Amino acid sequence: MKLPRRTEPVDRRIRRTRAALFTAAVRVVGERGTTEVSVTELAEAADVSRRVLYQHFGDRDSVLVAATVDLIAQNDFSELIQDPAEPDSAVALARRFADNRSFFRAVLTGSCAYAVTRTVAELVRPHSIASARRRFADIDDRLAGDIADYFTGGTIMALTRWLCEGPDPLDPKSFVASLVRVQDAISHPA
Repeated sequence: MKLPRRTEPVDRRIRRTRAALFTAAVRVVGERGTTEVSVTELAEAADVSRRVLYQHFGDRDSVLVAATVDLIAQNDFSELIQDPAEPDSAVALARRFADNRSFFRAVLTGSCAYAVTRTVAELVRPHSIASARRRFADIDDRLAGDIADYFTGGTIMALTRWLCEGPDPLDPKSFVASLVRVQDAISHPA
């Protein structure tokens, strides 16, 4: 299951501009370890004007949220949250988080943290609901949604803690294993 990506703009200039802004956001925020960068800095790093940034995204935090989603969507985030039967793709994604630790730590704790968390949760929610239905038989739509929200929120919090407090270097395999243990314990209590 792949995350639904936003429809790519048809115009290749728009795609290039967005890609340049995403790359610049990941680089600048990652280097500084904070979301407290100016629109001017992001625009200059992407070699676009401030006006172009505002036309595409409206503000700095919207660029950072979109860059986060773009970076996550390069892998299958739903596997990390939902499917312990696919640990290789979950480990690959956890490695992407580890490799971009400074960027993800900044966006998950900085000025756009709520927007990032909410956007990621909404993107994976359909997969979370499907996973809840697989794990717990005979549940209604509302309970499936509540379970999905619970697992997704908990996973994002665990991810944030791992990125912020985990030892250097981060160990993606042990992180995924801990998520699998928690999901199994909750869905199959002793």
